[in-house]
Order: sequence, then C-alpha cells, then structure tokens
Amino acid sequence: MAKPSDVTDGEWEAEVLNSDKPVLVDFWAPWCGPCRMVAPIVEELAGEYEGKAKFLKLNTDDNIETASRYGIRSIPTIMVFNKGEPVDQVIGFRPKGDLKKSLDKAFA
Repeated sequence: MAKPSDVTDGEWEAEVLNSDKPVLVDFWAPWCGPCRMVAPIVEELAGEYEGKAKFLKLNTDDNIETASRYGIRSIPTIMVFNKGEPVDQVIGFRPKGDLKKSLDKAFA
C-alpha cells in the first residue's frame, strides 16, 4: 500500500510544482497532536488514490522556507496542488470525507 513520502524545501519544486499528478501535501510537525490524528487518514487516502495522486509530508520545523512561502501558520494544514498550483487547503484535523473532497477538486 502506498504511504506518503517526506519532502523537503530542496525537493519541493521537483516533487510538487513539476508533478504530472495532483499532489496532496500534509504540512506537519512531530510535536503536533492533531497532526498525528490526521496522519492515518492521509495514509488511507494514499492507498485509495495510489497511481492517481502523489502524497507528501512536509515537516514545517525542518522546512521553514516552503511553509513560509505558502503562509502555513497552523498545522496540520493539508494543501492540494494540481499542475504546480494550489487548488485547495484544509486547516486543522478534519474527517476523511473533507480531505477526499479537497483532493477531488484537483481532478475536476
């Protein structure tokens, strides 16, 4: 089953902006309780959308440049990108259905 991969500031352009598939990025940090709650949901979605979308995790403590560029002030923040452009954003813990709706916007 597919699992989200880690992405860094240095890999951002290649992995997200130049991706040929929609990309869901989970902005998180190890100390964040709600981030740990949303992680299994993101993993489930990675399995459901395997081959159709890419799933990445960006640790905001270690990758300040990218988090700042997208104005990430609260975590978890889930952003969905398509063709390098953000198409939706969800802030805080949300149920799986909300995250699926966000991801599906990239396919519309």
